[in-house]
Amino acid sequence: MKMDLPDILAALREATTSRHAELDEGMPLAQEGPTLDHYRAHLTLLRHWLAPIEAWQARFTDGPQNPATLPPFPHLPLLDADLGDPALPGTSIALPPAPAWFADGGAAYRWGVSYVLEGSRLGGTVLYRRLADRLAPHPLRYLHGGGVPPGPRWQQFLRVLREHVHTPAAISAACTGACDAFDSLIALRREYAAAPAARVAP
Repeated sequence: MKMDLPDILAALREATTSRHAELDEGMPLAQEGPTLDHYRAHLTLLRHWLAPIEAWQARFTDGPQNPATLPPFPHLPLLDADLGDPALPGTSIALPPAPAWFADGGAAYRWGVSYVLEGSRLGGTVLYRRLADRLAPHPLRYLHGGGVPPGPRWQQFLRVLREHVHTPAAISAACTGACDAFDSLIALRREYAAAPAARVAP
């Protein structure tokens, strides 16, 4: 990569900082004194968000979806295991059907979307450390990443991201993908927050 070009990680961080902050403050587990009800709400929102994205990603075999570049590590199995755990009380939140993803911005765009999904694993580890004792005996599989430390995969992701996304056009496309991924979750969280409160406080 030429040194006069922006670094892709720095560009992605700059493009998504305000969105990241909004989610950090607004997701159910961000509430003071979160409970297992908040965890169910958190998981349900994430599942609603991730299911169409992962279905869309599965249509591709290049870029971040090339298993030789980055081995697949889907989120949904751990989410579903946590939602089905007998230690999790209550019922699922009713949300409208999630729209399918039809974005076709090329591999660079998908690198940006994957940046958001891969980064969420790091955030999950932080939440796990904070909530494991508080929400026991639930194992918090999703936040714990199934017991797989996220650091090595994140470093691998950054390495291949920099290898594949290094031109101005590709960096711009990746930033658009990352912003779209954040915006779709922000919109879903706002829908939840505006819904009738027969649930956990948003």
